[in-house]
Amino acid sequence: MAESQKTGILSFQHLRALVRQRVIRAGVPITSKQIQPASLDLRLGTKAYRLLSSFLPEPSDKQSQFTIEDLYRSDLVMYDMDLTNGAILEKGHVYLVPLMERLKLPKDIRGRTNPKSSTGRLDVFTRVVTDLHVGFDEIRAGYEGPLFLEIVPRSFTIKVQAGLALNQLRLMTGKPMVSDSGLRTVHRKTPLLFHNGDSGKTDRPLSARELRVDNGLFLSVDLRGASDYPESIVGYRAKKNSHVIDLSRVGHYLATDFWEPLKRNATATMLLEPEEFYILASKERIQVPPGYSSEMVAYEAACGELRTHYAGFFDPGFGYANPSRKGTQVVLEVRPHDVPFRIHDGQTFFKVVYEKMRDIPMQLYGTALGSSYYQQGLTLSKHFKW
Repeated sequence: MAESQKTGILSFQHLRALVRQRVIRAGVPITSKQIQPASLDLRLGTKAYRLLSSFLPEPSDKQSQFTIEDLYRSDLVMYDMDLTNGAILEKGHVYLVPLMERLKLPKDIRGRTNPKSSTGRLDVFTRVVTDLHVGFDEIRAGYEGPLFLEIVPRSFTIKVQAGLALNQLRLMTGKPMVSDSGLRTVHRKTPLLFHNGDSGKTDRPLSARELRVDNGLFLSVDLRGASDYPESIVGYRAKKNSHVIDLSRVGHYLATDFWEPLKRNATATMLLEPEEFYILASKERIQVPPGYSSEMVAYEAACGELRTHYAGFFDPGFGYANPSRKGTQVVLEVRPHDVPFRIHDGQTFFKVVYEKMRDIPMQLYGTALGSSYYQQGLTLSKHFKW
């Protein structure tokens, strides 16, 4: 096999084969619904540990060889909870949950994890940790062992139970990231970004001159909304006091009990308040061709002031399959940190990097698999209704 064929994100069929080979395994059988075009959903195990605080995993070169399971016997654990029939995770508290899945990776395969879209849109901060590795959401090549998920609900108290998937795993070999020149080449053949909503530009791909590239594609925030409506809703802000959200319930909760709609103002600007949580959307629509996957990353100039997203994976086929409307808006999960932060319509807000797939997936996002956020606009998580 040529070197170029060995590099890339592992696709649906690769992940399915790794499950059959027990490279990815679980005591409770892994289901076909967990396998996405370029990722695998990771399920909560039967127990959660309420921690006093977050922690840093130990690197593998430490002589102590401290493992995550050693935490269970440490003073960092306040108490444990049974998730078999569901349990409440309180807002602002830190929890650690062993996941059902474990790995026995070959030496040339490494992993990266990310919250699922529904997790991020509820302001639930999550990250995967592994034994003897200091990086969060990173799984080193050849890793063998269990996976653990740190969970911190920020805006809402939530109810979870064993088997629920809050995060997803992406596996890869080599260096699959597409270079800036490669992005421009792909965009000429299959546009990656489209205008959304601007008069005279709707559905038009960004021109080569409009495309902003620097180790990924830059995208901006939309604070105008639908051009025909002067008071268009351009975002949502989480209410500070609300009831528990059971993450197993879809389309169950009245959105206005949990969210404050934010309308466009005369200047198409917004003042983001510290430690508030906002749902916004991109000004551009993105599509991911079948031979690629992509991931949202923070715009470096803003990293110190606000977080622009929690969930970040886009599978092959995202925004691609609808012939009448190319591209899909990106929903942003925004939390300012220490100071108020003013943003304006069209402001550069985040980046998307593209990576090559090792093979085109047998199933694409939004077609055979379906999705709660296929062809989305400014959309809350799937748990809400209007």
